Order: sequence, then structure tokens, then C-alpha cells
Amino acid sequence: MNYSNFLDSENDLVVKQTRIILSCLLMNFKTQIFTCLILFGLLSFLCSCKSDHSSLAPSIEDFCAAVHPVKNTSLTAELNDVADQMKNTSGVCVLENGGASMISRAWLCSYAEQTIDIQYFIFSTDNIGLIACDYLVRAADRGVKVRILIDDIMVDASVQDILTLDAHENISIKIYNPGINIGKSLVGKLKNVITDFRGVNQRMHNKTFIVDGKVVITGGRNIADEYFDFDHAYNFRDRDVLLLGEVCQDVSNSFSEFWDDALSTDIRSLVDEEDWISDPNFERLHQYACNPENYWPQIRNKVADFKTTIEAIKESNELFWLEELEFISDKPGKNDETRGLGGGGKTTERLIELVNSATHSVDIQSPYLITTELSRTIFKKAVDRGVRIRILTNSLASTDNIEAFSSYQSDRKNLLATGVEVYEFRPDAAVRKKIMTEELQTKLDFTPIFGLHAKTMVVDNHISVIGTFNLDPRSANLNTECLTIIDSKEVAENVMRGIEEEFKAENAWQIRGDFNPDGMVSKKKRIKTWTRKILPKGIL
Repeated sequence: MNYSNFLDSENDLVVKQTRIILSCLLMNFKTQIFTCLILFGLLSFLCSCKSDHSSLAPSIEDFCAAVHPVKNTSLTAELNDVADQMKNTSGVCVLENGGASMISRAWLCSYAEQTIDIQYFIFSTDNIGLIACDYLVRAADRGVKVRILIDDIMVDASVQDILTLDAHENISIKIYNPGINIGKSLVGKLKNVITDFRGVNQRMHNKTFIVDGKVVITGGRNIADEYFDFDHAYNFRDRDVLLLGEVCQDVSNSFSEFWDDALSTDIRSLVDEEDWISDPNFERLHQYACNPENYWPQIRNKVADFKTTIEAIKESNELFWLEELEFISDKPGKNDETRGLGGGGKTTERLIELVNSATHSVDIQSPYLITTELSRTIFKKAVDRGVRIRILTNSLASTDNIEAFSSYQSDRKNLLATGVEVYEFRPDAAVRKKIMTEELQTKLDFTPIFGLHAKTMVVDNHISVIGTFNLDPRSANLNTECLTIIDSKEVAENVMRGIEEEFKAENAWQIRGDFNPDGMVSKKKRIKTWTRKILPKGIL
């Protein structure tokens, strides 16, 4: 296994930039040739960034000897007192901070009895990713069947890492829509880009974590340090939702549909048989995860004691039982017809319906905000009938995606003209101190940039939407997305408590026709943003 970051943050951005530069292939022939040369260079650079950590010396000290296993119990036993409710209703608990969301996943892995199904856009082999892999391997060692489905374009691990994990008899890994990352030569990847531009741009952005078909975590978080308040340089303010009971079957059905689809390919079929691994050894992975320098003991102890946390959730106002709960996912291969980049999908249609049905308010958080004439028309019609619309997105200072920001920047005045109130997240948002010290640590000894990654909408203060959908053409027309739609005034009040806090001046700038905070970043970043304006909006 890989024991350090596979790519640093700059190289993660190269991956995104490489994907976006593919759009230039829509231009004239001369531009295509020039763009292909650029793409070739970027892909070569990307490949050169992949380092081989297999030579890392094994740990001399046995860190795992001091780690006590989780108590011998089961998920069934822990959920026994709500078993009847789970038959016909659905439980909802919003996970606002990364620490609680991480601890929940770890606890569920420790108590899983039969299956763990995981579907993500990004699964990094950084600190969080390696700790997650350790929990999954230990669950598989107990006989739990683990299935992992990852989108090809943002696979953040070496093929050998993936094959090692897949070699466990109880772990199966598939790659969604392969062809430009795993198992292809550089020439083969370039050929796919040129001959099937639409195909390589169709990505799986769904994020689901399903345990025994009984408990689900879904929402905005990928598996990487920055989504769980673990990164010292840049962290995301994100949001997940934990689901229990009846709705979990809908999520499981969606996972199965993706897993069984022809676009989902077994990892072994993408590489030569001679590269397969027959006798995996996970000892160094276990030692890494047991090392207190990598996995803080206070967090491991919280996982071990999470039963008391679950009991507290059950008795608090954070878990709600609802007769109806809606989970919506796009189909695999969303809009795979050869008719350009448009088309929409089930999630797109449902979000439009919700905005059109609003009577007095729509509050939105979206890290990437790229509007089109269609979306601005929808917003303006809502504003004209008296609906107050507020949107919080990233500022140039807080964003991790200057390509997306560049397009938003170009249409920002047009969006303001519709009557929508626009706010931009501050990189030094005061709320980061509260969010990052609730679970993992008592105080911050470092001050990371805080970027928005939550994808949330609250309609009329009673319908909450938590999912993976960004307000941009890529989510609308290309990526498969998923949403949990919760019609509950109580849940909406809880979600709005955090959103209202983040609209405040210490956390966000309100944008007006005569003010934006773009000038608060370096001239170099402003120039970079300007150069991205050549990229077509359709794939951002």
C-alpha cells in the first residue's frame, strides 16, 4: 500500500485542469492539435508525479499491540431498539462536521456484519484514505463483503495499491468509465479523449457509503484529508447526512444499478494478468493506521465509544424519523446520447421542480456556481413572484477550482441582475474554528484555508436537499449525481442554523454590483483565473 500522499494539492489541481483542458478539443483542427500537445504534456507531468512508495521500510515498532479492538458486538444489536421504526420509516441525522462524519464511517465499518458498499468520486490514499482502507480490510477479515466503486478520472492511488486491496478475498473494486487514467497507455488515453470527448466527460459524482443495507452516509464528502478537517493547509466546509431504515433500500438499489452497469469495470480486467496480486500483505497498512502520529488516539477512542454517541443522537433533537424520504440518483451513463453536452437528468429535473415550487425562500450552498441563461431565468421567475433566493459559493480566495470560478466570475453581474443575493465564502471564515474543534481537536494550532464544499438547498424552510450536485453545467448535464430530499421543518431548522451562520460577515462577503473580493488574492491568481475564460462553460 501507499503510505504518503499520492499527489500533493498542486497535482490534484493538475488533474482537474487536465480534465477541463479536454474541452478545447471542441475547437477547430489547429486548436485541437495544439491542445493535444498541451494535454500530452500535462498527462506526462501527472504521471511523473506518481512516486513509488513500495520501498518504504516496514515499521520496527508494533504500534498495533497497544490498540484495543472494538468491543465484540454487531450493527444489528446496536440498532435493535429502533428496528421496528426502521421497517416503515426513515431516520435522518445531518453530519455537519468532518470529525463526526469520519467517526461515523469508522464505527460502522467496525460493527458491520455482512456488507459494505462504497461509491465515491475521489478516494485518496492520503492519511484519511489509508485509515479508511485499514478499517475496510479489518472488516473484510471478519468476513464482511466489501465492494468499492470509484470514478476513473480522479483515482488518487497507484494501480498496485488498488490491486493489493482488491486481492483480499472479500474485497472487490470496480472503476467507473475507465479509459483516461487506469490501465491505458498515454497514447491510448489521448486517443480516447480525441475520439470520445463526450464519453470521457461523463463522470460518476455519486457519493454513498452503505453498511448492511441498514445505514447510509451520503452527501458532499469524498474520502480525503481535506473533507474531514484533517488537512493543515486547506479544508472543506462540507455536509453529509446519515440515513437509517426504509430509504436505505433506495440507496442500495442505486448502488447495485451502478455496480452492474457495463461502465463499471473490474480493476483486474484493466491491467495485465501478470500484474495481479495473489497474496496481499496488509501488515504495513495496519501499522500505519495504528501509529498514533497518523491516527490520533483520541479519535480512535471516540470510535470505540461511539455507542454512547449514537445513544445521545437517538435521545437528542438531531435524529428525526420520517414517513417519507426521497433519495434520487441519476442513471449510469447519464445522457449518453450523442447530442452535445446538454440534456439534464433526474437530479437536475427535481431541483428545477423544487425551485419552481418555492413560495417564499430558497437558500443554497454550492462550491461551484456557473449559471446559464436557463438557470438565471428560473431564478428570476422565482424572485419576480416574491421568493427570496440567497446563494453562498466560494470566493476566489477560498476556491480550489479557478476554472469554475472564472466562468462564474464572467456571469456574476448577470446573476445579480436577476435579484438573487450572492455571498462568497471567506478563506478565513470564523466558523472554521467551531467546526474543526467539535470532534477531532480542542483547539487549532494551525490556520488552514477554509473552502466551501457543501451542496445544500433549503426551500421554504421545510425542504432540505443534501447531495452531490453543484450548480454548474457539469452536474446538470454530464456527471451522475445523487440527492437526499428531506421534507421536515425540524431538519430544515437544523440545517438553516449552519447556513445562516455562514451568511454572516465574519464568514462570507456579500457581493454587490460595486463590490467583490477578487482583489484580495494575488495578482498571479487573478491572471490565472482570467486565462481560464477561454474554456467552454458546458464542461465546467
